[in-house]
Amino acid sequence: MAVQSEIEQELARLIVSALNLEGVQPEGIDPAAPLFGGPLGLDSIDALELALAISKRYGFELRSDDDDNSRIFASLGSLAQHVTARRTA
Repeated sequence: MAVQSEIEQELARLIVSALNLEGVQPEGIDPAAPLFGGPLGLDSIDALELALAISKRYGFELRSDDDDNSRIFASLGSLAQHVTARRTA
């Protein structure tokens, strides 16, 4: 497993808390592993909840109709890159 960057650590904690992932440790989320269809077992409802939590925390909106969502939410690492590029908070 790759080492998490600071923003990846922050997002991993947000994912675990916002989605109430029992038994998942934020530091155990591999930045390169898929968020959906992978070991976390996240689904489309989780994506909506996560998008809302990110919007509140980082001050920008993730839209459900964005063509790049599959790339943005592909992994913790790709989500961190997107947040880093767009965060206002």
